[in-house]
Amino acid sequence: MRAGGVASCVKLNLGDARVAEIAARSGFDCIWLDREHCPNSLGQIEHQVRAAKAYDVDTLVRVPRGSYSQLIWPLEMDATGIMVPHVMSLADAKEVVHYTKFHPVGRRPLDGGNMDGGFTTLPLADYLKQANEERFTSFQIEDPEPLDELENIASLPGFDILFFGPGDMTQGLGAPGDFNHPKLIETRKRIPELARKHGKFAGTVGNTGNFKELIGLGYQFISMGADVVALVQAFGQIAAVFGNAPAPEIKSVYAAKAK
Repeated sequence: MRAGGVASCVKLNLGDARVAEIAARSGFDCIWLDREHCPNSLGQIEHQVRAAKAYDVDTLVRVPRGSYSQLIWPLEMDATGIMVPHVMSLADAKEVVHYTKFHPVGRRPLDGGNMDGGFTTLPLADYLKQANEERFTSFQIEDPEPLDELENIASLPGFDILFFGPGDMTQGLGAPGDFNHPKLIETRKRIPELARKHGKFAGTVGNTGNFKELIGLGYQFISMGADVVALVQAFGQIAAVFGNAPAPEIKSVYAAKAK
């Protein structure tokens, strides 16, 4: 992204390290591991991070909202970055930066005895530098509440990606599933404009139908597809050959992403 390119990402709901390895072998730049909606343990996430690292593929862990430990555990497991869902205000964003960046940017609790610190083998100055510069933080903008402060959020030092979440945004706008809502379309365009203006990157979810449009708008981090979608479609198509069932149609929030 720093070189002007577009980073590819795929979302994994399943916690098995073999699923992460298959995704990494498939050629994606990044794998999105989810702990907001999925009951995956920290141990499972740690093994998935290792599986991706074996193929030089980055990992983005979407964290559950809670204590500061929820924010930093994936980083200490050597994940490349975290996504913080439902950033609701400038004050909320500032608190995330405070707990996820070291001095002089924030006050992330210091350890260094985990995988990201080389299990105590990385000198302190080097540890702080690589943690602040080579680990990315993504703010997920997926509610109407932060929109009035969006430019101030975008200008905040200490984070890297403004990530537009259209699914929950439709719900917040009172129109669940309406991806053509005028305010949603306006926000989708506004996020990459503000990200570019303030030296950040814009990210979102996409599909084969809107991929080129998103790139044209300035998005440089695009997640497409998910392991559960791929399995439902593949298994359904095979079962349909036997006449056991019609090929399934994805009807959840993933529907817009799977088209």
